[in-house]
Amino acid sequence: MESHEIKIHTEFIKLQDLLKFAGAVETGGDAKLVIQEGRVTVNGEVCTMRGKKMRSGDRCAIDNELELVVV
Repeated sequence: MESHEIKIHTEFIKLQDLLKFAGAVETGGDAKLVIQEGRVTVNGEVCTMRGKKMRSGDRCAIDNELELVVV
């Protein structure tokens, strides 16, 4: 699995925004579909909430292929 660290300078970032910011998806619509289809896990559990607040130390993965670590 490919892993990338994503630095944020705020308290949190929404899951859909993290996916766009990291370049894992091209548009917000793509993020919405990927999340609603249950293809995204947050800290090892499937997450279907686009607005999930991701904080430093959280991890998300898409299809168990790409992992994003918030730092």
